[in-house]
Amino acid sequence: MSNSALERPAWSPAARYRHTLWLLTRRDLRVRYSTSALGYFWSILDPLVMAAIYWFVFTQVFDRSVAGEDPYIVFLLTALLPWMWFNGAVSDSTRAYIRGAKLIRSTKIPRTIWVASIVCSKGIEFVASLPVLAIFAIATGAQLHWEAVYFVLGLAIQFVLTLGVGMIVAPLVVFFRDLERAVKLVLRFLFYASPIIYGAAAYAAVGPAFHTIAAFNPLTGIFSLYRAAFYPDQLDWFAIAVGAGMSVLFFVVGLYVFKRTERAVLKEI
Repeated sequence: MSNSALERPAWSPAARYRHTLWLLTRRDLRVRYSTSALGYFWSILDPLVMAAIYWFVFTQVFDRSVAGEDPYIVFLLTALLPWMWFNGAVSDSTRAYIRGAKLIRSTKIPRTIWVASIVCSKGIEFVASLPVLAIFAIATGAQLHWEAVYFVLGLAIQFVLTLGVGMIVAPLVVFFRDLERAVKLVLRFLFYASPIIYGAAAYAAVGPAFHTIAAFNPLTGIFSLYRAAFYPDQLDWFAIAVGAGMSVLFFVVGLYVFKRTERAVLKEI
């Protein structure tokens, strides 16, 4: 045995998983932008166009008081940008096992990594879009508060939630192909059912019961953590606590669904 072999430490399963996850995430990002001349610009164009539309509707056409707080463009982006991460990752997860069928069958890599790489690549795109939020915040004079430290907590909870939902839909779509379209419909409904174009305070205005029900949408608490950086009054610890619990629940259910369907998925693809 050579000295180099003796000196090279054996990688633990966790280290191998992290290394492979990073390689797959890099591959996803390279494939996504390799044929695009504008590359990074396209990752932020969609939320910018959506934000511009809602900004025009709720500040120019209607009374801005029904929409949220000033500056409204920053209010929108603090929820739209993380929504694009969640929406994109869940949508792509519906095709994760079908698109990577050959590699999944021919390798012994833990199958959860195919969903995790999608969540990570979309998460990196989200982080890469934050300079856009910073530019609008500076341009509109939005005040940054110390509650911005909760941003990291929002990242962690959203990662757990998105990974859990991805692990649920990815294997089930293999057996029920129509589920891919159903997921898109659910995501469309969830967009309007989440405090994106309006604030979480709107739920409390309707009534305590509605506020409690809305808290079981994990995105309600997650978005309040992001928005707290510029709008501390949007911080809703009840929604955050319930949302964190729901995110963990989705993650546990995702692992359960994955383990119960893994062998059947390998046979089906």
